[in-house]
Amino acid sequence: MTVNRWLRGNGNDPFLMGILNVTPDSFSDGGRYLSKEEAVKHAFELVDEGADILDVGGESTRPGSDPISSKEEIERIIPVLKEIAPSLGIPISVDTCKYDVAAAALKAGANILNDISGLSDSKMMRIAIENDVPAIIMHMYGTPKTMAVDLMEGDAKEQIRTYLRTRTNEALEAGMRKENIILDPGIGFGKTPTQDMEILLDPGYFSDGYPVLIGPSRKRFLSFGFPELKKDEATVAASLITSKNGADIVRIHNVAEVKKAF
Repeated sequence: MTVNRWLRGNGNDPFLMGILNVTPDSFSDGGRYLSKEEAVKHAFELVDEGADILDVGGESTRPGSDPISSKEEIERIIPVLKEIAPSLGIPISVDTCKYDVAAAALKAGANILNDISGLSDSKMMRIAIENDVPAIIMHMYGTPKTMAVDLMEGDAKEQIRTYLRTRTNEALEAGMRKENIILDPGIGFGKTPTQDMEILLDPGYFSDGYPVLIGPSRKRFLSFGFPELKKDEATVAASLITSKNGADIVRIHNVAEVKKAF
């Protein structure tokens, strides 16, 4: 099923993408679901809480993080995917920027690619096209190692939209179907707190007719935009605000709280 047809079938509510980090060092829940048993259990908990999509990642992209090998990333996520894919009941996204990890994940049962590097690797682009799967094209300024100290300047919104348009056009020219493209302006990835709030308040600005994913969950900018709230409370508030302004998918840790708020 194409992404746009799938989204239209959900009416006016945004989809909730539950986060499952099978990592020892993610900024919010690193190490909590590192074992296969813990990860599988949490995957089904997220479904029970109301997740519409599950996003599984094996490499931390927190500010200042170092990359890991494809081998290590595959060893973390593939056993989990093989366990949950046959019976989870919702689409599974794999959060990776490595083409060989993406290929292994699709073979193990994932059916969406979530690439923080915006399909900049031609091999990753080819895998998405050959498998005819939805792909999330994200904007990132710099790398996870540098993005906490080297931040965007000037009109960030226009720079982000220009980048997403460029990557989208390249994907279409390479053979990707329009219906398989989702855009993510990349809150927290090399932006200032003010720029992050601008993205949160106007996700529709980046759409160009494509579904837009916004990932505000437990990120640093929340203490700037919602100083009176705790991180999970701020995530709920941010999710409600961004969905009212055009977000089609909201990527979050605390699914139950956001689902209740909706």
